[in-house]
Amino acid sequence: MSLQIEEQRQTEGPDGRPRQELVVNVGPSHPSTHGVGRVVVHLDGEVITKADMIIGYLHRGIEKMCENRTYLQVVPLTDRLDYVGSMYSNWAYCRAVERLAAIRVPERAEYIRVIVAEMQRIASHMMSIGSAAADTAAATLFIYSFDERERIIELFEELCGARLTYNYVRPGGVAFDLPEGWTDSVLEFTKAHRKALDLMDRMYFGNVIARGRLKGVAVLGRDDAVAWGASGPVARGSGVDWDLRKHDSYSVYPRFDFNVPIGENGDAYDRARTRLLECYESCSIIEQAIEQMPTGPHKVEGQPRLIMPRAGDAYDHIESARGSLGVYIVADGSPRPYRVKFRSPAFCNLALVPKLAVGHTLSDLVVVLGSLDPVFGEVDR
Repeated sequence: MSLQIEEQRQTEGPDGRPRQELVVNVGPSHPSTHGVGRVVVHLDGEVITKADMIIGYLHRGIEKMCENRTYLQVVPLTDRLDYVGSMYSNWAYCRAVERLAAIRVPERAEYIRVIVAEMQRIASHMMSIGSAAADTAAATLFIYSFDERERIIELFEELCGARLTYNYVRPGGVAFDLPEGWTDSVLEFTKAHRKALDLMDRMYFGNVIARGRLKGVAVLGRDDAVAWGASGPVARGSGVDWDLRKHDSYSVYPRFDFNVPIGENGDAYDRARTRLLECYESCSIIEQAIEQMPTGPHKVEGQPRLIMPRAGDAYDHIESARGSLGVYIVADGSPRPYRVKFRSPAFCNLALVPKLAVGHTLSDLVVVLGSLDPVFGEVDR
């Protein structure tokens, strides 16, 4: 691992004896930081005594840019936030706009949104599990998981012509209706994906080496998860039974039967395996949504392209692959939002690095980062 030594100094240890403290700079360009994040690590030998998470290297001012775009023009900017979860980033923003402008979304569009959001959740979790496995030298799982992600990307490309930034979910519905035969391809994927999940579970999470690298590392207690504002698999891995789809339900999620996987120990192993188990539930939700989906329009008919809500504010949130993704919009009656603020679950979860890294070795730092699944486009905004 390529590291830069910042300084070396002598300090006093807990036993009163002098010790050599090494301050090491990890990142911001190292691949195991899972993005352009930087960690300034204080080491006693190989053990971390302090870790400072430094962010801001990817800051693009998206929240400020929203003030100079119409409500519809903001949608492509949301693609660039959680760039491995663009579908539900679109959706979170659109829900806030629809609440603000009192737009009622057609029922078919709601089902389509659920389908693409759950497919995006699987794709995001596959990237998270695969890249975190690569951090522990499990390159085979990386290849298997990215192959599963590629199958979803191909379906999205067939749906809207894009592979990463989709601009598909729009205020009032979705950009295009489903192509003919597309749902059949999706059902074929969910059937095959379950078998792939079974294989990955045995191959990696049942592997003694993976268990040795993940179990007992970066333990986050249930009360600490709540106190630090963690959400998503990070919180559920610590036993926090909270999922917005189930406990503060939105869209048509109340019509589906699914479970919320939770962990017991709150360590890196539980967080990673929680993501894998969520993929099973997403497959179930997708299949139920396809079975129940009605005919009808895929967007509000006759809606003007220039949305001008009355002056006021609105907040809405959804369950992204990283947790509670919220959007707060203030309107002043013009065609452009006066203020836009995103509540990033990745940002909140990343705040745990200084707490979770202390006491572990430097080689465990990449496991800590991978278990939190950060996406720095959403962290820095």
